[in-house]
Amino acid sequence: MTKRALIVRGGWDGHQPVEATEMFLPFLQENGYETEIHESPEVYADASTMDSVDLIVQCMTMSTIEKDQVAGLRAAVAGGAGLAGWHGGIADSYRASDAYLQLVGGQFAHHPAVHPDERTGEQSDYYTPHRIDILPEAADHPITRGIESFDLVTEQYWVLHDQLIDVLATTTLPKREFDEWEKPHVNPAIWTRRWGSGRVFVSTPGHRVEVLENPNVRTMIERGMLWASR
Repeated sequence: MTKRALIVRGGWDGHQPVEATEMFLPFLQENGYETEIHESPEVYADASTMDSVDLIVQCMTMSTIEKDQVAGLRAAVAGGAGLAGWHGGIADSYRASDAYLQLVGGQFAHHPAVHPDERTGEQSDYYTPHRIDILPEAADHPITRGIESFDLVTEQYWVLHDQLIDVLATTTLPKREFDEWEKPHVNPAIWTRRWGSGRVFVSTPGHRVEVLENPNVRTMIERGMLWASR
């Protein structure tokens, strides 16, 4: 039976929303999904479309969303559609919408930069070496099964979050001599969430295509989309 995946992409170009989502279209199609692409969240307000989708993949950094659009998204997920995404495309979207932030359960707040003497004004100022720690209790989860903790050099997300997310992997932000916070602290890096009859999947790794090409990151996102889907 064919399923329907809705891809909503756009926002800040630095996250390569077109190139990033194009990476996953063959995977979705190979797994029986018809894909429909929109460059705006306007489609979320179209009840006839939202009632028919099984999976929503969002890659929309920052931007804005209208009340009827976020209401449509929430209703679709509560009704059983899956919502999945990575990095700023889902965890740094629609900052002014409390209804959206509540749906996702976690919001980007910061990514540490390299030492001030090493900064050049490019995106790479925020590429820091860090570890993604797969939690022991996630060893048998369908998204993380068989994946061991691994290292990345990319943006490391500081996430504000609630207690109703199921964390599969964490990352620890250090306290360096030039940082303002008082001590190292652990942040969710991969999480899921139940919302009504639906499921939400979030991966904070995924800044650009080169990060998405990491086999561990890509595998978890692919599995996460299938896990979240109706």
